[in-house]
Amino acid sequence: MEATNEKVVVILLGLMVAIACCADAQTICNMTYADLMACKLAAMPPNPPPPTSVCCQGLSHADLKCFCKYKNSTILPSIGVDPKLAMQLPSKCKLPHPPTC
Repeated sequence: MEATNEKVVVILLGLMVAIACCADAQTICNMTYADLMACKLAAMPPNPPPPTSVCCQGLSHADLKCFCKYKNSTILPSIGVDPKLAMQLPSKCKLPHPPTC
């Protein structure tokens, strides 16, 4: 199930780029643009800092099942996000397991 957590976070971070042009009041899967951006640094190589409380709080309120429909995103590497690091965010935030995609 941890692999599912990781896939969801990878998808979540990929959505940051998709909503960058419309940041005012937009949300995706119950996460604001600010929440998504708060997670970005924690998934950037080579030595990312721990996820911020804003990132973890955003993830905790997100509809993680909603992010499953974005699981094939290829945007992450193009914005400097390492998918492997992104996959570690749920455990670093101590989140419960999301639904299986």
